[in-house]
Amino acid sequence: MMGARRGLFGGIVSALVSTGVAAQQKPAPAQPASLQVSLAEAVRRALDVQPDIVRARRDVRTAGAGQRSAVGAFLPTITASGSSNQASASRYNSATGQIVAGSNTSYSGQVGLNLDLFDGFRRLANKRAAAATEDAADAGLVNQRYQVTATTADRFYTALADEELVRVAQAQVERAKEELQIAVNKFQAGAATRSDTLTATVDLGNAQLALLEAQANLATSQANLGRQVGVDQPVRAVPDTAFPSVPDTTALRAEALDSSPQVRQAEAQVRAAGAMVGVARSQYWPTFSASYGNGYTGLDSLGRLALTPWATTRGYTNTWSLRFSLNWTLFNGFTREADQVTASVGRDVARAQAADTRRQVGAQLTEQLAAMLTAYARIGITGANVVAATEARRVQQERYRLGAGTLLDLLTAEANLTQAEVNQVQARYDYLIARAQVEALAGHAL
Repeated sequence: MMGARRGLFGGIVSALVSTGVAAQQKPAPAQPASLQVSLAEAVRRALDVQPDIVRARRDVRTAGAGQRSAVGAFLPTITASGSSNQASASRYNSATGQIVAGSNTSYSGQVGLNLDLFDGFRRLANKRAAAATEDAADAGLVNQRYQVTATTADRFYTALADEELVRVAQAQVERAKEELQIAVNKFQAGAATRSDTLTATVDLGNAQLALLEAQANLATSQANLGRQVGVDQPVRAVPDTAFPSVPDTTALRAEALDSSPQVRQAEAQVRAAGAMVGVARSQYWPTFSASYGNGYTGLDSLGRLALTPWATTRGYTNTWSLRFSLNWTLFNGFTREADQVTASVGRDVARAQAADTRRQVGAQLTEQLAAMLTAYARIGITGANVVAATEARRVQQERYRLGAGTLLDLLTAEANLTQAEVNQVQARYDYLIARAQVEALAGHAL
């Protein structure tokens, strides 16, 4: 009777094992990650398509145009005009006081120059502000390059880590299948209970669920990497052959605070805000300008067009003028005072933001350096843990096979090994991600 029950339960367990194996062998959803990129290629592609980079380049071009406009304000304004007028058949000539019959055509042309000789140093202040704005835009572009590089590295390493975690989950499934087979064999031999086989079956199911979750995470990270590099498909990350060692961080902190693109951008914005204070103050000074105009006016009294109206100036009246003007606003309803206050407040805010940016970069640098060094130390520790967990799992598996240990001990050792492998993967890529963040803060490669 007991043999019959054992045979019946053995058949049920065999069916469960077959079901688990079939579920494991069922093909996973297709991963159309036909494009493979290295980190350098991923960064190059991301720098071409990311909106933040495009906006930063726009700011650089706009600031460059503003700088040229500020320089051009020191040059005279040149204008040219011309006109042609055909009068009616009979009209009154105001110059002669007579009625003129027949049509004729008059021509006029003029060239004018205008230049502000003194404007209360407004143009100089505008030039300083434009130069500082251009420096801020350049620093902002550098900052965005490193930020995009760090974000791309994050998604690249996340895709690599998820791919390794899929392999860890696959190894976990294989070990769970092996443990289930051992439990089945022991049960059929009468050396194990039904609880062992059921527990091993549940453990195999959990391992398969973990594998599905790891595959879903991999698909998501590859899709995010594809978006980052500007393609409409998942992208597989190809790891570099050399693993970077930990850099020397002795003088990195002081150097990074001086070379950080974020700090440089904030300091340039302070200079621009200070120059705007000078622009506001220029309103208290008079503006002294000079203008010159030269033109010709002529009349075709024969009622027909000359062969070339401007072939010669003979018969045309020359008019020219040279004018100097002084304009000084003595009172404009406290508008100048309001502009002065606004500019001063903007300068004070920019100074406060620059100081806070410097402190923020210092704090973030401290955090990322600690994370980088900690992750690098964890790489060695987790590697040793994997070796120890592998041996502990082997011992517990042999003890269970010989009947000297329990299945719970074996499953605990299996869980410890899986967690050790996961920790090793996370430590390695936490180090690489923290290293990329340090490079973004410092503004140069380590």
